[in-house]
Formats: sequence, C-alpha cells, structure tokens
Amino acid sequence: MSHNLAPQPAPAFALPGHRVIALEGRDAIAFAQSQCMNDVEAAPVGRWQWNGWLTPKGRVIALFALVRVAQDAAWLIVPDADADALSAQLQRFVLRRQLQVTVRNDLHASGTFEGPDKAAGASFAGNPADGIELDFGGFGLKRTLRIGPAIDAPRDDDAESRWRASDLRLGFPRLPPSQAEQWTPQMLSLDRLHAFSVKKGCYPGQEIVARTHFLGQVKRGLTLFECPSEPEAGANVDVGAVPLGQIVSTARNGDGWVALAVLPVERPDVPVMSNGVVLRERALLAGLSR
Repeated sequence: MSHNLAPQPAPAFALPGHRVIALEGRDAIAFAQSQCMNDVEAAPVGRWQWNGWLTPKGRVIALFALVRVAQDAAWLIVPDADADALSAQLQRFVLRRQLQVTVRNDLHASGTFEGPDKAAGASFAGNPADGIELDFGGFGLKRTLRIGPAIDAPRDDDAESRWRASDLRLGFPRLPPSQAEQWTPQMLSLDRLHAFSVKKGCYPGQEIVARTHFLGQVKRGLTLFECPSEPEAGANVDVGAVPLGQIVSTARNGDGWVALAVLPVERPDVPVMSNGVVLRERALLAGLSR
C-alpha cells in the first residue's frame, strides 16, 4: 500500500501593489496604440503583452502588462507606479476620444508559484467579469498572476518578496518612484521582453527609441546581481572609486538580496561594488517575453 501523498498546490498570496487601470470605449485601443510603447493593435483579444508609457524624451514613466480583454477594452496591470496618478496623467491626453480611463479598485491581484490552469504564454484565460489568469512564468520558474473581483488571498510578505525577486531575475525591473523617467527601454533591456516597438507609428518617445535602435547606439543594459545586504536603488555601481552604472531595482531574496543595475554593455570583467558591498553578477533568466 502506497503512503505517498499527492503534492499540495502552492498557496496563493495577495499582491496588493498590483492595480488595474481600465481603458474602455470605442477609441480605447486606438488611444492605447498612440500612447503606449508597444504595438497594442498586434495583440488580439485574449492575449497580453508587456508595455509601458514614456516621456517625450523616451524615458520610462511606468511599466505594465497590457491585457486585451475585449475588442474595445484593455487592462493595464501596474505593479509599481501610482495607478491613480498614472490614470490622471493618461486622462489628460484623451481629449475628444470616446473612452474612459478608470482605476478598477474592485479588482484584486494574487500570485502563486505554480503553473496556470489554462493560460499559456501570451494567452490569458478567463473573462473580465469573473477574473483572468496570466502565465507569468519563465524557463524553470512557474508563476501565475490572477486578477479578479472575488480574489481574497492572504498577505504573505515572504511570498511577495520572492515574487518581486523573481521579476528581477527574469529581467522585469520593478521601478521605485526615484527611478521613473530616468531610463530608456533599451537601457532597461526591455527588448528581452518584447516590451516596445520600433516600427509602429508615433507615440511619446518613439523617435528617441527608434533612433537608438536603428543607429545601433545601445550602449547600456541591465545586469543582475546578488548581494548579502540591502542595496539602494539609485546608488552607484563602482569599479574601485570609479562609477560604472547605477542600481535601478532591488528585492529581498531569501537571506540576501538581488538587484538590477544599468551598466555599459561593454565593460571590464572586474569585481564591482555598491556602497562598499561586493556585487556578484548572475545571469538573467529567460522565458518572460510575451
């Protein structure tokens, strides 16, 4: 007689920092196409993509997952930026277009470190009325994000930290307010996530992004580090006493920390430090592109 027990599913936990901005109405998709840095019209109903909003100088204001929930509606799942402020900023550009920009406070987010029930890659499962699930996993790292009105997962600080650290390990920078409007999509290596377009029509910052791409001027990108103590977003990464780059995103990872830094693509293979703490370079995980 076997006494083996079936593995228990990983428990879900709340992600209270993730909020939803809904764009709804006849002109919602055209508006998103004109404002967002990725090709929204290339995502049919039922699919999602990484996306963001830029300054006219091509600096990232906010990053989000854009979910095409209907022919005339999209959800922006915003993990870090102030959703109320971002919604108000977007509203300024609506002008005569027929759409509503709304922060959906009735929707809640939860995560789990297991594969989705039905979603896969860039295809989400569910519906806007009852809730949706998205495949947030990468190679060797299963994760599922769920958004819906009836989600009531408990808070778990350790799980939230692990989720954030997983984002960084997969190359998705979690930008604190101090790092907004500082970096171009290329500096944040967002090409790895297929998060921006250099071919679609005009959007804020498009000229800078396209020129950098087509002239081959990408000189800086993301590097992942582990460190024993808490790094500081905005702190320099140094070689000796010489600044080499800057930390843009941090997360607690078990007993240590992980950090993403923007550094020169071509740089000496020498030890680096930040605020006197040695940083250990690690390879970014693949598989989060959508």
